[in-house]
Amino acid sequence: MKKTFSVIFALIIAFGSYADNEGNKTKTVKSPEPSSVETMSISGTVLDMVSGETLTGVQISIEGTNIKTYTDFDGNYTVKNLAPGKYNIIASYVSYNKSLVENLSLKKKNQKVEIKMQSSK
Repeated sequence: MKKTFSVIFALIIAFGSYADNEGNKTKTVKSPEPSSVETMSISGTVLDMVSGETLTGVQISIEGTNIKTYTDFDGNYTVKNLAPGKYNIIASYVSYNKSLVENLSLKKKNQKVEIKMQSSK
């Protein structure tokens, strides 16, 4: 009985993986033409305003878009693939007031922005 069950189970697994592979045929897709607009990026560090310590896990978002990222363990962040222009950056963190950098004009390819946050306590 155990032997029959094992054989049936093995056949089901083998058939399942074969059927899955048949449905996932690789298709060749042309990559889009490179954009004539050069993309920019914003990077920097988020610090506590009083102590100067870096803050981990701060949400950095670009106002008016769905673009957001979080600071790493050293308080660093990077937002890539932005078109040249003016942006508002919002930094949000638990137990801190939101910090807003208004009308940041992106002209350089990689712009550095240090953000200082004040504790809400």
